[in-house]
Amino acid sequence: MVQAHLPVLLNPALTSCSHADDEAEEAVRISARAVRAWGRFRQAAVSSFAFVEAAGPAYGWKLVRDALGLGPKAKAPDPAPRIEGGLSAGQKAETAAAVLRAMSMTTGHARLVLLLGHGAHVTNNPHESAYHCGACGGQTGEVSARLLAALLNDPETRAGLPALGIDLPGDTLFLAGLHDTTTDAITLYEDSHAPDHAGDIAQARAWLDAAGSVARAERARRLPGARAETVARRALDWAELRPEWGLAGCAAFVAAPRGASAGADLGGRAFLHSYDWRADAGFGTLELILTAPVVVASWISLQYYGSTVAPTAFGGGNKLIHNVVGGIGVVQGNGGILRPGLPWQTIHDGEQAAHEPLRLSVMIEAPRDAIADILARHPDVRALFDNGWLHLFTLEDGAVSARYLPGMEWQEMATAKAA
Repeated sequence: MVQAHLPVLLNPALTSCSHADDEAEEAVRISARAVRAWGRFRQAAVSSFAFVEAAGPAYGWKLVRDALGLGPKAKAPDPAPRIEGGLSAGQKAETAAAVLRAMSMTTGHARLVLLLGHGAHVTNNPHESAYHCGACGGQTGEVSARLLAALLNDPETRAGLPALGIDLPGDTLFLAGLHDTTTDAITLYEDSHAPDHAGDIAQARAWLDAAGSVARAERARRLPGARAETVARRALDWAELRPEWGLAGCAAFVAAPRGASAGADLGGRAFLHSYDWRADAGFGTLELILTAPVVVASWISLQYYGSTVAPTAFGGGNKLIHNVVGGIGVVQGNGGILRPGLPWQTIHDGEQAAHEPLRLSVMIEAPRDAIADILARHPDVRALFDNGWLHLFTLEDGAVSARYLPGMEWQEMATAKAA
């Protein structure tokens, strides 16, 4: 099955694949065809409703098993992905340099650098993609993280980077991983043989396990009926209406040096992008941030906003009575219109909204002229700010300095260091 792992407005320039040996691949192909055929039959418009009555008794054991939390756990990792056709040595170095600059990771590399994608393991949820990565087309970030780690560890890449102004230490290892945002467990993919880093990886696993325990305890306070020790099990419960809150509560997007927000408690409500405009010659990275991550963040914010303020028009309805139709949407009960947005239980805890419907505040530490030039070249992005769907602020040394006004004007703000 071919899947696009990038924002939906973009077209992929590269194709990757993940293959095991021939015997294992044939078994996977047969199993995948059977699963797809069965899934299409169950969800087809002409058979989905009759299927429940006809096949209900046969699902008795599965219902008991899932109700007891004995359902299948997360699947084993696929073989390491690779780029089909490969890249030349020059292409590898140029791609790696562009990615490192976009993440402001051109200096100060540690012995072990983790590249973590994110996704969610949930059960019986047709809106599962809402818990995955928007920048990966509603799928997990596993493939992207593993491909990037392999690229940055490649000897040909390392050999070509100095000529492009980036010197990676010889003992730096990039390690891909996946953060399961429902259980706060992190899977590390040791695709590269690195015996010299065994101690570093073991220490990283211990730190990640400890951080996961803290994160689960914090999230349990907000999830109805949850305790720190039960948060992870919610992912396996087929009847769980709120396995996690996803990105409910998102309020800001910050592109600035990490020091601008270090030490601040943002409450898990901000998209953070490490960016230093002083190292961005020509402001190519700033343009990429405004036209890609900011746009993806706006989709997420506006989806939660619309589902909260106008749930009848833009929400997904009640999870308790959802029926999947044709694999393209859900209806409530046995009829009605296809529901386009997020289910009510995703944004509401039963007593009050879990998402505060705010227009996303985009905060960027960069010269105003550079931001204005980019907005002038991208009228569709500028329209998000001119029409009030997003708010735009500039930062200076971590403090808000100006607010963008419709018509390419700026309002000076009283400088106050961010809390």
